[in-house]
Amino acid sequence: MMNIRKTKDLFMKNSIFGIAGFNIIIVFLIFLFVFTNSMKFFTEFPMGDFFMGKEWISLSEKYGLLPLFMGSFWVTLVALGISVPLSLITAIYIAEYAKPKTREGLKVLIETMAALPSVVLGYIGLYVLSNPIKEFFGLNTGLTALTGGILLAFMSIPTMVSISEDSIRALDKSYKEASLALGANKLETIIKIILPAAFPGIFAGIMLGFGRIIGETMTVLMVTGNAPILDAGVLSPVRTLTATIAAEMGEVVQGSTHYYSLFAVGLVLFAISFATNTIADHFIHKSRKIMGK
Repeated sequence: MMNIRKTKDLFMKNSIFGIAGFNIIIVFLIFLFVFTNSMKFFTEFPMGDFFMGKEWISLSEKYGLLPLFMGSFWVTLVALGISVPLSLITAIYIAEYAKPKTREGLKVLIETMAALPSVVLGYIGLYVLSNPIKEFFGLNTGLTALTGGILLAFMSIPTMVSISEDSIRALDKSYKEASLALGANKLETIIKIILPAAFPGIFAGIMLGFGRIIGETMTVLMVTGNAPILDAGVLSPVRTLTATIAAEMGEVVQGSTHYYSLFAVGLVLFAISFATNTIADHFIHKSRKIMGK
């Protein structure tokens, strides 16, 4: 009986190790593929002109990253500005104020939000949200960075809320009890004790939400106007890094400078995603250590 159990444990251990190793190899091969094709672009196009270029006009062989980067920046700024406070307030309510039945209902709603396909949200933004934004601000078009940011905020909220709420509820009850025993009210306890103690987990949730925002493609492709303009603002049409790849990869001539330029954009996105996940992972481990104490 013991031998059978040891055999099963060894099989499970080796299976998990093999699956994890396979995933690592796949990610490495993807990175190698993107990196190799990106380097082919930089052999034909100056790296400085790419990273500091102010125009992206593929027909004129102008491949400047700055307009695309600024487009992603404005959309991300709007999304984080909306999603971070809403997610934090929602997580606090679910963890500290909501009754069990209300908590379960809200969790189901949040999971449903996370399951919505991005193309559906894109249609909602295109036919429901863009026109009110156009009329309210007196714009020529409602396809702006603001429209994309609002929808991306909606998409990132489930991730932020789930991780933040788990971080708050995982804290030792002694934090709250000690604060209340010293005379602090519930709101003071949440602001001065619980949130600082749960900050690593909350920040990890924000970073993972940021990763969802910066990597989203279909929604921003549909609702941001796809205009690679450097001087664009929140109320202007923009084009993000991801939308550029999605919009142009299907029609580009394979093996051309334009083709390889899209891999260079992909390499930038890969680097941003890697940095985001590394930071989030660091804070998740930090949060687990605090909870363990």
